[in-house]
Order: sequence, then C-alpha cells, then structure tokens
Amino acid sequence: MDCRPGCAACCIAPSISSPLPGMPDGKPAGARCVNLDGAGLCRLWGTPEYPDVCRKFTPAPHVCGTTADEALALIAARDRATRPS
Repeated sequence: MDCRPGCAACCIAPSISSPLPGMPDGKPAGARCVNLDGAGLCRLWGTPEYPDVCRKFTPAPHVCGTTADEALALIAARDRATRPS
C-alpha cells in the first residue's frame, strides 16, 4: 500500500517517545508533528533528518483503512491499546 498524500494520520494519531526534529521530547498522541506542512506532507521526507521511527512505519490497509479519517481512528486505537499501563 502507498501512503495517501496529505493523509498524515501516522504523523498525528500516535504518540512517539523518541526525539524528533523540532520535538526533542517526542510527540503526544493526537498532536500534529511540527514537521508537517499545511498540506499534510512531511518537510523531512527523503532527507537525512527523516526520523528512523517514521522510516520504519509501513502503511497497510489494516492500519490505514481506506480514508484519512479511518486511518486516524485505527492508529489512535492501536496507540491506546499499546500504551504502557
């Protein structure tokens, strides 16, 4: 599966505990990554600064669904289910 341009669900829904460029403490769930532009595209994509945690994300229908809204819901649910107690 290819990413849907401008979807950005994987850059908004999950919490990320590792440092990101511009977000040294990571990113809380539901917060928009500071590296997204107004069109929902990553400013770091294809550069050496593109974070390893982002590079390892692989879009798939069971994770991303068929729309950006569905992807937000699915990824948020997965984040909640895997959050430490």
